[in-house]
Amino acid sequence: MSKKETINVKGTEITFFSPQKNEENYICITDIARYRNTLEPFSIINNWMRSRSTIEFIGLWEMLNNPDFKPIEFERFKTEAGSNYFVLSPQRWIETTNAVACR
Repeated sequence: MSKKETINVKGTEITFFSPQKNEENYICITDIARYRNTLEPFSIINNWMRSRSTIEFIGLWEMLNNPDFKPIEFERFKTEAGSNYFVLSPQRWIETTNAVACR
């Protein structure tokens, strides 16, 4: 059973939830991106995921918290991150690396 709650931050409702009872909370990055772009929050997320520092951060989180994470695929993304041609969506990240944090 997942538990969902919202908080209001500067007039924007941000959802956070816990997938299972007594687990850590996750924050909805789509809600946060809506603060910047209400019509296309996914463009904000996709731009955020192009950054090398973002890839390093979410990759480190996955390595520490996800035993099924695929580190070799992560290394490829980390190498390409920040270049002009690099584009990464949350869906591609999840499917390629078996990530759990962006679900």
